[in-house]
Amino acid sequence: MIESMQMSPEEVTPAHEPRRLARVLGPGAAVLLVLSCITPASSLFIIVPELFATQGSGAVLAVVAGFAVSVAIAACYAELGTRTASSGGEYAMVTQTLGKSMGWLTFALAGVLLWLIPPIFALGTADYLADLVELPRAATGAIVMLLSTATAVLNIKANAVVTGIFLALELIAAVVVTVLGLGHIQRGPGELVVPHIIGEGGLEPFSLAVLVSGLAVSTFLVSGFGTTVYLSEEIVDPRRNVARVVFWTLVLGGIVILVPTATTVLAVDDLSDLASGNFSHWVAAWGGERVAVAVNVAIAIAILNAVIVMVLQNARVVYASARDRSWPTPVNNVLTKLHPRYSTPWLATLVIGIPGAILAGAVEIEALLGVTSVVISTMYVVVAIAALRARRQGPAAQGWRMPLWPLPPLVVIGAIGYALVGSARLDVVITAGIVVAALAYYYLYLARRPGERFLVVDPTED
Repeated sequence: MIESMQMSPEEVTPAHEPRRLARVLGPGAAVLLVLSCITPASSLFIIVPELFATQGSGAVLAVVAGFAVSVAIAACYAELGTRTASSGGEYAMVTQTLGKSMGWLTFALAGVLLWLIPPIFALGTADYLADLVELPRAATGAIVMLLSTATAVLNIKANAVVTGIFLALELIAAVVVTVLGLGHIQRGPGELVVPHIIGEGGLEPFSLAVLVSGLAVSTFLVSGFGTTVYLSEEIVDPRRNVARVVFWTLVLGGIVILVPTATTVLAVDDLSDLASGNFSHWVAAWGGERVAVAVNVAIAIAILNAVIVMVLQNARVVYASARDRSWPTPVNNVLTKLHPRYSTPWLATLVIGIPGAILAGAVEIEALLGVTSVVISTMYVVVAIAALRARRQGPAAQGWRMPLWPLPPLVVIGAIGYALVGSARLDVVITAGIVVAALAYYYLYLARRPGERFLVVDPTED
C-alpha cells in the first residue's frame, strides 16, 4: 500500500504567501535551462579528458554506451515526471510510487547533491581564466556562487534568456573544437570502431572490461537532463512537455559531447597524447594560442551558466520540501516565501547559494567528488525501481509512457548497480551513513506526525 498522502497547495502553503509557482516555461525555454545545466561544453572539456586517460580512443564508444544508459534513465524520469510534475523532483516522484519513507530517503540523497555539486563546478572557473588573469581559486568560486545566487532569484523566464546567451557561447566553443579537429584529421574512422587504450607498453586493444570501467563516468556526462523534473512545476502543460524536454536536452547534449570527442580522436598527432593532453593544448596546437584562450573563456562562461541553473533548480527542491512540511513550522514558513515581484523561492535560493559560496571558499570540496557519484548512482537506482512500480498504479492521465517497459528501468538497475559494486569503499560507507541518517529523521520525526509532516503535494493538474 502506498504511504503517500496528497494535499492541495492551498492546504500546505501559508495563507499570506503566493499559492504556487507560476507555469510560465514553454518547452523551448525549458530546454535552454536544462541544457545549460547539462553544460555539454563543461562535460566535454572537463570530463572527457578523464575518459581519454582511461579509455584511450575508446572514449567515443564509452560516450555512446553512457548515452545509451542515459536514455534508459531519461525514460524513467520522463514517465514519472509526467505523472508527478513537482519541484520536488525525484523525491516527489518516488513518494507517489514507493511511499513516504523511500521518498524521504530520495530527498536526502538529492539533498547532498544540492549543496555539493554547484561549488565543485564553481571552483573550476579560475582554472580556465588563468590565461587571462591569475585569480585566487577559492575566492573566485565563492564569487561565482554569489553571482549565480543573485541571478537565480530573478524571474525564471529572465534566467532562461541569460542562460540561453551563455549556452550559445559554450556551444560555439564546442563547434570550434569540432571544426579545428576536422581540419587536422590524422587517421580513419576505423579507430572509432576498433579503438585502443594507452598502456605501459604503448597502444593496447580496447576491451569490454575497459568499457564497463568507464561507464559510471560516461553516464554522468549528460546527467543534467534530470533538471527537467525540478522545473516541471513551472513548465506549461507538463503532461505533454516534460518528456519532450527530457529527451530533447539529452539528444542535444549528447551530440555536443560526442561529435567533438570523435573528431579529437581522429585529429591528435599521436593517440598516446590522449592520456595526458587536454583540449586547451590541442586547440592551441590546431588554432593558435588566441583561439585556445577564447575557448577557455567560453568554458569559464559554461561553468557560470551551469552554476546558475543548479542554484535555481536546487532552490526549487528546498522550496518543495518546505511546502510539503518536511521541517519544523518556522523553517517551512521561511523556505516557502516567494519573491513579491519575481514569484521565485528567493529565501530557498539563498539557503542553497550562501552555504555553497562558503564551501567553495573554505573547504577542499573536490575531495568529495567520489561520494557524489555514488550518491547519484544510488538515486538513479531508486528512481528506476519507482518506474517499475508506477505501472502497477495504472496509466497516468494523458501522461507519457516509455516504450519497451520494463526494459529501461531494468537496464538502469543492472548497469548502475554494477558501477556501484566497483565504487570505492569509503564512498559507499559515506553514502550508507547518509541513508541511515535520513531514515532516522523520517522514523523519529516525520513518521510520528503522519498528518502534519511530509505531506507531498502533487501539483501536476494545477
